[in-house]
Order: sequence, then structure tokens, then C-alpha cells
Amino acid sequence: MSLSEAKKLTTHDSSVGVVETRHYTFAHPPDGLKLECGKTLGPVTLAYETYGRLNAEKSNAILVVHALSGDAHAAGVHSGGNNPGWWDDMIGPGKAFDTDRYFVICSNVIGGCKGSTGPASIDPETGRPYALDFPMITVADMVNAQRRLVDHLGIERLLTVAGGSMGGMQVLQWVASYPEKVRSAIPIATALKHSPQQIAFNEVVRQSIMADPDWRGGNYYEFGQPAKGLAVARMIGHITFMSDQSMEEKFSRRRKNGDYGFRFGTDFEVEGYLRYRGDSFVKRFDANSYLYITKAVDYFDLSDGKLISKEKPVDTRFLVISFESDWLYPSHQSQEIVRALQAGLADVTYCEIGSTYGHDAFLVEIGEQTQLIRHFLEKTFYGYDVLVSHDA
Repeated sequence: MSLSEAKKLTTHDSSVGVVETRHYTFAHPPDGLKLECGKTLGPVTLAYETYGRLNAEKSNAILVVHALSGDAHAAGVHSGGNNPGWWDDMIGPGKAFDTDRYFVICSNVIGGCKGSTGPASIDPETGRPYALDFPMITVADMVNAQRRLVDHLGIERLLTVAGGSMGGMQVLQWVASYPEKVRSAIPIATALKHSPQQIAFNEVVRQSIMADPDWRGGNYYEFGQPAKGLAVARMIGHITFMSDQSMEEKFSRRRKNGDYGFRFGTDFEVEGYLRYRGDSFVKRFDANSYLYITKAVDYFDLSDGKLISKEKPVDTRFLVISFESDWLYPSHQSQEIVRALQAGLADVTYCEIGSTYGHDAFLVEIGEQTQLIRHFLEKTFYGYDVLVSHDA
């Protein structure tokens, strides 16, 4: 299938429509959620959304897991709102995750700030926001909390777990922690562990937040966000999400203010874009959550046989996807995942998609991902390749 043909798959107007964010609370004291750091957390609330219907056998459930700054709102729109979910082009009737067939779940991770328990939540022992008293969390802790939600929904085994970037790490962690609960896995644009360069970028992000005097050692909730530091952190992130070619095509060296600016204003269009992205992020995300979650992905490490091994093989099927121009999570890291899975005798398919969008490609290169995921899920669900008409 050509790229132009694949992109025709995105022409559906189908949508999951109006959706509602729900909340599941568990781990009530004294039975808190045991974390990898040795501490317990409780009660714990997870914000989540669902799309489609769970079948009678409860065999069609898909868990979609979000990237670092994402949330539970993966598809559709909220009542009275007009902002579609972050993977709306992939979830819905006739889309990659076809809600006419599958029951799709997405939850906000612990440590987040969009309805799940995190640093901005109220500590029941003090009556104040946790701030830096919130315990350190890991990707394994996020997955352990998700497993409690899946159990609450009565689902014994997920048809698949899918996600990109930090979401891809959660996909891999699901297999490492609960292989018996995962029929298939789709890690996209991710890695078995962060490289020193990736850790370095995250440290610069964290330092930009903590260097802002308004951060106040994490105790800023009654005063307001450390806006300047958090905005700079997000600007750094957006640079890593794009490729040199995509930035050239989107901005080139176009100027906003004639030949020369005034006192270091936004002379170039790319500067204006980064400042807009930074300012917008401050309005929707908690600075302390950004610190905790970036540290969690730095801690993540499933290399050296910790994912699966020949001694403990799994029957989970894998579709690993990377993007040619992604320099934040380059293809060689996805290929490392493939080698680890092959060493463990896993059933794995790998595809590198040609794209100029950099790391953002997993959110915007919909056509080819749809084709790959659609057929992968059909084979997993039905047990064989299925030829189905997908005409709108």
C-alpha cells in the first residue's frame, strides 16, 4: 500500500462522540499501593475513559497508554467542549482501534495531574498538597495501578496494550510485570531504557523548573505555578519532538518582526511557536508532576533480559513501530527492543515508518499506523488474517 493510499484511511468523520472521564479510587489505608521505592500510597485515584463496548467474553479490551504529558482523554470530546482526545484520529469507528469491535480504555498515570493521584493531590495526613512529599514513582508503579483498574473492570486478559513514547515504556512494562494478562503489545517510538543523552535532556527540563524562584521548593500551590521555568521546560521538549526537516518546513527562517526585533522579542516564527507552546502548557500541567514523571522514565530499564527471557517465554505477540526521523527515540532503540524479544523467542513484527515529523510522528502519521495496527489486531483477535471492507 502506498503512503497516499494509507492516508485515505484517515478520511473517516467517525468519532466516539461525547465521552466522560470517570474515576476509580482504591488502596484505601491501611492497605495502600506498594511502590517500588518501598513506600505506600493511598488512597489512589485513577482518572480514566472508555470507548466502545466490552463484549460478553470480555476478550476485546484494549488499554491505550499515554505519553509523558498526556492524560486519560484519548478520544472523543467532553460535554460542552470541542477539544478531541490526543489520539482521536486513531480511536473510533473504522479507525485503527475500531470501537465498533473493541473496548478501549485509557487512564491518567499516577503522578499525573489530570484527575489521577499526583503531587498536586491532597495528602490525607496533612490536608495539604503532597508537593515533594509525594513518593518517587516508576513506570512499574504506573502499570501496577493500571492493573488494579483493569481488574476492577472485570477484564482478565487484555487484547492489547498500545502507546508511544512513555506510553511505549508502559506497554513493555505490562509484558514484563503481567505477561499472562496481555495477548499482544504495540510499543511505538520508545526504548528499553533511556540513554545518557535522553536523561540529560530531562535533567535540563527539571533544572529549568527548579531554577524558577516561583517553584518554592515544590510548595507553590497556594501561590501559583512556576510559569517561566515550566514554559522553558516545555519549549525544550518541543524541540526534541520535531525533526530538523519538519522545523524547516513549518518555520524555516521566517521572521515575525521585519529585519530586526527589539530587545530579544519573538523575531522568528519558530520562537513565537515555542513561546506559545510553553505558555499553553503552563495552563494545563503541574510542574511537580513534570518533575516526577520525567524522573520515572529516566529510572525505566528493561534491558539485559528483564523484558522477557528464554527461561520464561511469553505468548504475547508484538508489533514494534519506529519512525525514520525520530531522533529523540531513534529507530535503533526500537531495534534493540526487537532483538530482546527475538532473544526471548517472542512473536514480533517490526516496522520503521518513513516520516519527516520526528518524535511527533506517532501522533500525526495516522495512515500507515492505522494499516499496521488494524491488521495486527485482526490477526490477534480472530487468530488469522481477515480481509474486511473498511469503506466509510
